[in-house]
Amino acid sequence: MDTHKVGSDTTVLADSLEVPGIGHMPVNAYVVTAAEPVVVDTGLSVEDRDFLAVLGGVIDPEDVRWIWLTHPDRDHTGGIFALLEAAPHARVVTTFLGAGEMTTERALPMDRVYFLNPGQSLDVGDRALHAFRPPLFDNPATVGFYDDRTRICFSSDCFGGPMPTAEIAESGHASDLKPEDLRAAQLLWATIDSPWVHLVDAEKYRAGLEPLREMDPEIVLCTHLPPAVRMTDRLLGTLAMAPDSDPFVGPDQAALEALLRSFEPGGAPAAA
Repeated sequence: MDTHKVGSDTTVLADSLEVPGIGHMPVNAYVVTAAEPVVVDTGLSVEDRDFLAVLGGVIDPEDVRWIWLTHPDRDHTGGIFALLEAAPHARVVTTFLGAGEMTTERALPMDRVYFLNPGQSLDVGDRALHAFRPPLFDNPATVGFYDDRTRICFSSDCFGGPMPTAEIAESGHASDLKPEDLRAAQLLWATIDSPWVHLVDAEKYRAGLEPLREMDPEIVLCTHLPPAVRMTDRLLGTLAMAPDSDPFVGPDQAALEALLRSFEPGGAPAAA
């Protein structure tokens, strides 16, 4: 994992996973060093990651006051229970549905949960964090937010895209890619992560992008994209294309068997 600052008081805790045939998928968490510090998501739920140790290099966990869970998928909750133990004063910001979904693995302590719905705001001492529902999402409990002090938008999965290398995924910026390559990556992710985008009324969907355009964040921080600085119009232009893009169709069993054969000694490389 790599950590680096973006903006005046926000730190990226950057990780990634390689997805064969797709690329290197960024998996970011964030720390907002507000008067009441906020951790945004808690990393991957895989055994070789130590989210708490990485976080400790940025902030003393005992100082954390809020854990904003953008939604309870496993790539967002890896360190949440270790962090709750290490951060005795922290509360988990989620929704009724998000807390309910967490009980299918391990229930959150309800006396440490804070329910916040899209359209509401959280006061963290020196700023307000304004909750909103991103226009693309893969989990109905998804809630992003806009930091009105730094003009940073935390968009959860929305705007994501696989990167060509782990280095770009964890240490780069969205602008490191050529515009056409970034667009293709984001459209691929949109169709993988939110396949319902092909089923909705396209004009109503595009109208749903306007609140983000009016928000006009200086920086967009997505779970699955390197930081995007002063790129909001370009990112929204890409999202507007999603309903008309080709649906994603994953590999079938024959493709899986070919891939497995390529791993065998002397196996032929799998077709792209």
